[in-house]
Formats: sequence, C-alpha cells, structure tokens
Amino acid sequence: MKDFNKKNILITGAGSGIGRSLAIKFAEMGAQLILTDNNLNDLEASHNQVLSINAECSYYHVDVSNYTAMEELSTAVFENHGDIDILINNAGVTLMDRFADGNLDDFHWLMNINFWGVINGVKIFLPSLLRQPEAHIINLSSIFGIMSMPGQAAYNSSKFAIKGFTEALKMELAETSVKVSSVHPGGIKTQIANNARLGSITARSRDKLIKEFNKLTYTSADKAALDIIKGIQKNKRRIMIGWDAKIVDVIVRLFPSHYESLMGLEKRHQKLQK
Repeated sequence: MKDFNKKNILITGAGSGIGRSLAIKFAEMGAQLILTDNNLNDLEASHNQVLSINAECSYYHVDVSNYTAMEELSTAVFENHGDIDILINNAGVTLMDRFADGNLDDFHWLMNINFWGVINGVKIFLPSLLRQPEAHIINLSSIFGIMSMPGQAAYNSSKFAIKGFTEALKMELAETSVKVSSVHPGGIKTQIANNARLGSITARSRDKLIKEFNKLTYTSADKAALDIIKGIQKNKRRIMIGWDAKIVDVIVRLFPSHYESLMGLEKRHQKLQK
C-alpha cells in the first residue's frame, strides 16, 4: 500500500509512544484515524494532536484484552467509519520480574494485553480487512521477540508469540488482499520502561534497570513511526526498527546458541540485581 489518503487506519495503544507518532504521521498523509487506548487522558491528548493538523480522527476508550469490549468497538467502527484498511496492533505493557520470584497473575496480565490483545484485534477486524481490495495488518513485536533477556520472561514470551502468530497469519493470507507484517523495535525513546509493572523486583533494582534501559534507547518514536510506514509501503514481512535491532538480529542469527554469552546478558543482569 503506497497511498494512505482517506484510508481508515485503526491504531491500538495510540495514547503515547509509537502509537501516537503513527497517528500523527498518518494524519499528515491524509488518513482517517481511529485511535484506541486504555488510558483515556493519553488517548484524548493524541486525539487532540491529530485534530490540530485538521485530520479526521475518532477515538475509543478500550481495553484490548477484553474480547467483548473489542467486539463493541468493531460495531462502533463499522457503523461510524465502515471497513478499515489498516489494523495496527500496537498496545503493549511490560513487566520487570524474575520468573522464579514472580506472580503468575502479573504474567497473565501482560500476556492478556500484549498477546491476546493482538489476537482479539485480528480475529474481530479480519473480516473487515478482507473486504477491502488492499489492506494491511501490523503487529508490534519487539527485538525481544527475537532475543531473550533475563528479567523479561513474560515480555519475551508475548513478543515471541506475536512474531510466530504474525508469520503464520501471513502465510495463511498469502492469496488474499491482506498483507501482514511484524514490527521489531530496538530501544525506542518512550515511557514503556518507566511505566513497567514492578513484580517482585525491588524498587532499587527497578531504578537501575530503567536507567540501563533508557541508556539503550537510540531511536525516537517519530523515527520508528516513519520506518513502520515505509515498511507498509514496501510490504516488508519483518520491519526492524533502529540500528541496534538490526545488529542484534544478525548476532542472534549467527550465534543462536550462545548470543547471551557474547552480549554478556547474564552477567549484566546479575550486576543490576545487586
């Protein structure tokens, strides 16, 4: 898909970060935006920013992990906007925790949003997308959907699951009008780490982990949004965001059995826990 003018684009998690930047960039290209988020204040702020550039935009306060709420969203979208052209499953959260010490309720919470939120969105809106002569599904995975990190077992699980689901979906829809891509950002300058659920990790360790994460954020949300849009235009199967993501992807491909040793991930994690 090359031209986004008058295209109906639904973005989940549009209240901040990459979701908000995508909304603004698409609006500048003449798209008609349908924004959702579970944080109403952030969602309204994104909506107002899009309106400020004289673009068409509606917003819906929705929890993507709630299937019934997503069905109600689809009813409202079809009534108010008709079929959608692009679905961007961007909503996501993170959890900092060691699996052995953690609470499975936190694990379920993250999976319900990060993974089942994607599944809900695709299942509910796929019939609409299939009715269009040209459509695209974008699912936000992560570089952590390619490599694993200690203290991120839940997040890794969700992002690896998104990658696997997206690649299977792409093959299933190969003979249809719907294109499918997974997005794998590296370190992006957003608030996701600052807003992470703590789990069993101490506040002191959390502060150190967040500081470490923020030092490794090399790409702005705006740059990430532009790269995703270019990926849609080129129909890329996998959209890597940031030079760090591209380097890590190569390392994992070349050294799949011991990339964690080469990158010092275990030692770094142990040091941050002290």
